[in-house]
Amino acid sequence: MGEGLAGLGIKELQNLENQLEISLKGVRMKKDHILTNEIKELHQKGNLVHQENVELHKKMDLVQKENAVLLKKVYEARSTNEDNATTNLSCTIRNGFDLHAPISLQLSQPQSQYSEPADKAMKLGYSLKLMMYNI
Repeated sequence: MGEGLAGLGIKELQNLENQLEISLKGVRMKKDHILTNEIKELHQKGNLVHQENVELHKKMDLVQKENAVLLKKVYEARSTNEDNATTNLSCTIRNGFDLHAPISLQLSQPQSQYSEPADKAMKLGYSLKLMMYNI
């Protein structure tokens, strides 16, 4: 601490100073070595983080491309469905019937538009039924 230096001579003080400088130089070298190693480790960690970041960007780009393809498919499917719905709607509007609905046919009694006798109308309806069953 420098408190007991009063009784030392010049040569002894110079030797003590040289020892202190050598010790201080060793301490500084050790500190520099530790800091250099820490800097190397941080550079390595930084490089690893950078590589991981690059890989994550590649994965993100791939996911974005996949999402774009899927989104395109969804919009195409929606467009096709909307076109089909529009076509079905226009067919329904034009002829009054849905083209995709099941069709059931059945014979009924003919209604005369003219004033025919009821007997003749009944026979005509009856003969149509017979023809249908023979086919």
